[in-house]
Amino acid sequence: MNNKQTGKFGEVTACNFLRNQGFKILETNYRYSKIAEIDIIAQKSDIIHFIEVKTRTQNSCNPIEAVTKTKLNSIVKCAQFYLSNSKTRYKQMQIDAIGITLDNNQKPEINFIENISLN
Repeated sequence: MNNKQTGKFGEVTACNFLRNQGFKILETNYRYSKIAEIDIIAQKSDIIHFIEVKTRTQNSCNPIEAVTKTKLNSIVKCAQFYLSNSKTRYKQMQIDAIGITLDNNQKPEINFIENISLN
């Protein structure tokens, strides 16, 4: 798989994982601008989750390490835009990250980190 295919595979895998955890997927690849995108917007109970997905092969670095402060700032701006244009009002929001590492047989190992911060 090339990088684009690996990324798409990771996002589909993440959506399936989230559904199995009781999340409702609201949007995928939501764009605010050319540089601001949220991979998955999901809801569970009264909380809206803005989720960044990073997928890497086994030989690469930890995928969560690719979620930088700059990326988090971009997600926050995009999330604010989404919420300001949403008809639904949510009691709480949070930013989460899913890191997926693929082994040599393309079997995913999923690391779900909830409520990450900019600190």
